[in-house]
Amino acid sequence: MHLPEELLAVLRAVHAAGRPRLVGGCVRDWLLGLPPKDFDVEVAGVDYETLARLLRPFGEADLVGRSFGVIKLRLGGGEYDFSLPRRESKTGAGHRGFAVAPDPALSDADAAARRDFTINAIAYDPLGGTVIDPHGGQADLRARVLRHTGPGFAEDPLRVLRAMQFAARFDLTLAPETAALCRRIAGSYRELPVERVWGEWDKWAVKSTVPARGLVVLEETGWLAHFPEVAALAGVPQEPEWHPEGDVLAHTRYCLDALARLPEWRDSEAGRRRYLMFAVLAHDFGKPATTGQAERRGKVRWLSPGHEEAGGPPTEAFLRRIGAPLELVDWVRPLVLHHLAHHHGQPEFTDSAVRRLARKLAPATIDDLCTVMWADHLGRPPLVSPETEGRIAALRSRAQELAVRAAAPRPLLLGRHLVELGLPPGPAYKAVLAAGTEAQLDGAFADEAGARAWLRNYLAQHPPEPAGR
Repeated sequence: MHLPEELLAVLRAVHAAGRPRLVGGCVRDWLLGLPPKDFDVEVAGVDYETLARLLRPFGEADLVGRSFGVIKLRLGGGEYDFSLPRRESKTGAGHRGFAVAPDPALSDADAAARRDFTINAIAYDPLGGTVIDPHGGQADLRARVLRHTGPGFAEDPLRVLRAMQFAARFDLTLAPETAALCRRIAGSYRELPVERVWGEWDKWAVKSTVPARGLVVLEETGWLAHFPEVAALAGVPQEPEWHPEGDVLAHTRYCLDALARLPEWRDSEAGRRRYLMFAVLAHDFGKPATTGQAERRGKVRWLSPGHEEAGGPPTEAFLRRIGAPLELVDWVRPLVLHHLAHHHGQPEFTDSAVRRLARKLAPATIDDLCTVMWADHLGRPPLVSPETEGRIAALRSRAQELAVRAAAPRPLLLGRHLVELGLPPGPAYKAVLAAGTEAQLDGAFADEAGARAWLRNYLAQHPPEPAGR
């Protein structure tokens, strides 16, 4: 493993008194061929004070983790966690109900036994260049299997949600015995603080490569029931002619994986990946309440009329349930409500319709919506529709021509323009500005000079009532 030279210098100094090991995610990622990040070092054979003394000459050593045997070393532009091996024992309910006791005498195998999954229980001797794998994590990595390290797994219910996001990030399947153990502790979900629940869902949304794997983990463990808006999708039928892939939950899984393959998602910053992933997850939340059979094109079919609008409330409920930031609703909800905009209305997108759509989506954008539409379209294997693909491309192209692809149209008529024409501030402002916005969306003007001209004409036809009437 290639390590920063500054870190190697510290490890050599520590090795004079103790036994340093790189542990956790950096080892897992390196073995997967991914760039290792967040180098965590576990040092056996020394006590806390000795470790702190060895680290101080190299940088600022933060000792705030004394009770856990952890020291944060600020070195150059980075920060590294140095810790002692430790024992953990369950003392109460919840994710924090543990007593932690640093134990420098622990063996590599015993120190690794407290970790959640075998793939995270692999250590690396940075000076000897050897992998230390007492629990078979390398074999599980090769087999793409996520397996719990030992019976202590059941003491921390958050690990089930960690399984969800790990499976989605690294394309893993859950070992049958691990799934069975997770089912036995499904009732402990209520012990988890909502902020920790959000932390795992957030990693799923931002870091997934195969997000459907995460939903499969929730199904296999019985934990999908804790997220009823997602669970309700299971068994909801779809018209086979249009959705050969199966029920709504199956469709959603395909859509999520399709999104994760799109360059528009992979190349985006974390914030955009987050709201797009949740928008695709929630895009059909309205189908359980609206699906039924009716005649269409001379045949009785499964239909879900109005499911876009019906998806708004369950989308908000789900995001609240998992502890998502409040502002995330503002981005996700409009994408759910309008994910079928390319199937509604006239064959051609009018300028007014495109501008109004951009305004309805804000703060999300038409570019965001088209990405959601693509994922939805690709979530029906093996079915593809050149007509649908053409309409999505046409919407994106027209939005680009109107300069509203990446943002809603900015209002051109402002209160200061009314002041310039001598209109006294008052209730009339709101009505005039609203009329101006509608006119702009209809294409009556496209710049500030046009807004002023429109305003003069509007006031001539709709003179404000004198004050006091």
